[in-house]
Amino acid sequence: MLLFVSLLIFCVPLGGDTSPITCYNDQGDAVDWFYMYKLPKEHGRKAPYLGEVYLLLEKGSEGWTAGKGTVNDTTGALGRTVGQLYSQGKNTEVAYILYNDQRPPENFGDRWVNNSESRGGHTKGVVLLDKNQGFWLVHSTPNFPPVRQAGQYYYPESGVINGQNFICVTYPFDRFQTIGEQLQINQPNVYDCDVPESLASLVPALAAVCRKKHLSGHISPHIKPASNRSVTLTSKDGTNFISFAKGASFNNDLYHSWVAPTLQSDLLVQFWVRSTGILPSDCSQGWKVLDITLLNPGQTFRFHTSQDHSKWAVSPTAAGSGAGEGGGGWVCVGDINRNQAEEKRGGGTVCLQDPVVWKAYRMAALECEACAGGTIQC
Repeated sequence: MLLFVSLLIFCVPLGGDTSPITCYNDQGDAVDWFYMYKLPKEHGRKAPYLGEVYLLLEKGSEGWTAGKGTVNDTTGALGRTVGQLYSQGKNTEVAYILYNDQRPPENFGDRWVNNSESRGGHTKGVVLLDKNQGFWLVHSTPNFPPVRQAGQYYYPESGVINGQNFICVTYPFDRFQTIGEQLQINQPNVYDCDVPESLASLVPALAAVCRKKHLSGHISPHIKPASNRSVTLTSKDGTNFISFAKGASFNNDLYHSWVAPTLQSDLLVQFWVRSTGILPSDCSQGWKVLDITLLNPGQTFRFHTSQDHSKWAVSPTAAGSGAGEGGGGWVCVGDINRNQAEEKRGGGTVCLQDPVVWKAYRMAALECEACAGGTIQC
């Protein structure tokens, strides 16, 4: 009998009622936060990277480590984390919001489709929580993740060819009202959500996002309407992140007009350049915001930014007036690009000052566009 009970304890499904809602690593351990860099498909006769390989960096690690499988594996960090959504069933104590400007298809079998939204925020993410804690995953992958009704986790073909980025942070429950307020400013395209009555009164901003009510009037009785807002979000284990959220009325570039002067730091920015109205590198107003052109994350292989759909920024140096208690330079991972159209759309980024994370992203940036034109070493 004792053996039978022990087996039951160790066979509880991941993400079930007895498991905490959290970010998970490749080993199935709950982690405070992780960054993931899904590498693009490498071209060439001897290319070993087929578009589903990823690098992982979690709290306490010393840099990028190779993912143990692919992004499509349910036992990898991304599959374990997002997969919790599908193992919950109809749990009235769990809330979730899925949003993406390129939502997945309604037909679950069609995994590659261009469901682009030209209105609303250029934002992509997952929020999953219960009354104790949860996670906020910000990412860059189109058509991801599938709706809960799909019944299982999978990674879409539309996210395979190009590079993609993810940041997952585990937060205590009391942070999610603020996260909901940030999302209201972002004006996301929500395609699947549920904030049950047991949680709606505790996180009314998330409930409003689920009802697709964006910022109109006040976010809360104590906060005036804003076209943009930055807030500090402290993770479950005490790491401070800065969330930058802008709405359509901000009508300006996120990075040069706001993030760089707020962080008091120049920035090297990676974003999707295969669109119209790309903003060139900008050295005006005292800040250098340079567009990255060539990358090599984790010293894997070199590829051009035209092969990378990620949206991230890194300070070129670790020192400077923006250096704070966290040490190292800044890294920001988000969901919006530097182009004219997206100046007029909602979006944001989540920034961290950490020497290990900074080094990992800083070493990935090899060449940049100079403000005077031409290419320089970053």
